[in-house]
This record gives sequence, structure tokens and C-alpha cells, in this order.
Amino acid sequence: MSQPTISQRGRDWFHALCGSTPLQKGLPPSLLVADGELAGQPARYVAVVADPHNPFVRARHGEVGLLEGWALAAAIDAAVHADQQETDKRAIVAIIDVPSQAYGRREEAYGIHQALAAAAAAYASARLAGHPVIGLIVGKAMSGAFLAHGYQANRLLALDDAGVMVHAMGKQAAARITLRSVDELETLAASIAPMAYDIASYASLGLLWQLLKVNQPDQPTPADVQRVRSALADALHDIQADPQRGLQQRLHGEHRQATRKVRELLQGQWAENAG
Repeated sequence: MSQPTISQRGRDWFHALCGSTPLQKGLPPSLLVADGELAGQPARYVAVVADPHNPFVRARHGEVGLLEGWALAAAIDAAVHADQQETDKRAIVAIIDVPSQAYGRREEAYGIHQALAAAAAAYASARLAGHPVIGLIVGKAMSGAFLAHGYQANRLLALDDAGVMVHAMGKQAAARITLRSVDELETLAASIAPMAYDIASYASLGLLWQLLKVNQPDQPTPADVQRVRSALADALHDIQADPQRGLQQRLHGEHRQATRKVRELLQGQWAENAG
């Protein structure tokens, strides 16, 4: 059985954006964390990367596993705690290239659901505490890994590239679950946006704040880095200008009409019953 390929996009974009900023110590090699700046303001950059020597075999290709989930929670919670008395909280930038959560018997036995929930809760708590949280998707954002690392962001940005994809599960797994072939799934995805894997279809759901064109997504040029840094700065300013600081902007996509209608009806019923 062939081994999955290891993407370096998350690692390369992390170093491209952070430069020579020193890494936070005491974390597993699969988690890169550095405190730098964004638009002249403090920012913590976070990336999950592949570690071929990870003691958990199922988490050696960039998956978010037990170590990664708990370490993400610790790194984000530490920033929230450190900025507790600060008026302006540092931004948190999640650089996202995660193929999946780690699937394995040991992961299930040791509570991967709790580890990933802790990571998601830490990001949500940071956002609610006033930290601008930005997710930058540079590769895959799949399954529970994306939920744990980046999905709770105030603003989500993604590279406009065929190597960038977002979905609940990989194509082979989705085919098995739905009792269809991969070809059949791809045919359905052509007309049903939520079933598609390409980033343009995902953007049509309204969940992305911006799609970014770059020349070399695998090996970013200085111009690519400047383009992304500028977009991240714009996202930061947009968050800071938003009085709600919530996720409401995700409801504005062209394929979210039904969601908006249901929420409108529920809010009306709630107000009627509350009155």
C-alpha cells in the first residue's frame, strides 16, 4: 500500500510569513508556533506540519492527532492568558494544510475527540475573548483536522489553486460511505457545490472571506508573500472594524439562501414565543 504524500505547503508558508522569528519551545515538532507581527501589530502564527518521526504513526503526514490537538489548545490558550489584561489582543493566524484528523485505534482509545475539541474550543475562546483569528488555507483543509485548526476563525482566506481543497472527508472515503464510485461523486459535485472539493465551490458557500491568486503556491515568491501578508492585514482590519466579531458574514454566500431563510424563521418564532 502506497504511503500518502507529505505536503510542505503549511511549513513553507509558515516560514515565509514568519521569517526568522524564533519558534515557541516545548511543543511537538508537528506544531510550529511563532510570535511575530501583522500590519505592525502583534500576531501569533500557528501551523500543523508533517513529522515523519511522530510517535503516533497515523499522524506522520500532517494529520491533526492527539499531540497536535492538545498542543494547539495549549498554544492558543497561552496567548489568551498572556493578553488577558491587554486592550488590544494579538491576532492569531492559523496556516492550514491538514489532510485529515489521525485515524487509529490508539487515537480513539486515548480520546482524539477530546483533543480536537480542546483545540476548536481554544480557537473559539480566543475569538470570543477579542483576539482577531484569521485562517489561511494554503493546502488541504479536511475533516476534523480543519474543525480543530482554523475553522473557528473570524475570517477565512484561501489560495486560489487546484491544490487547495476543503471537505468533510477524502474522495475515496466519501465514495465508500455513499456507496458510489469516485467518478459518480465527481459528477454530482459538478452541480452540487457542497459535494465538490475545489476551492471555488467552497467559496460559493460564503465561508471564505477572500480567495488569493499567487504565482507559486508550493514555493512562494517574495511577491506572493507580500500579496498574502497584505490580504491578512486587510482581514485583520476588517475584523477590528466589525462590532459583532462573530461569524455572521459566512451566511452571505450564493448557496446559503435556505440557511438564511431557516434562521429568519427560527428567529421570528423565538421572538414570538418569547413575547
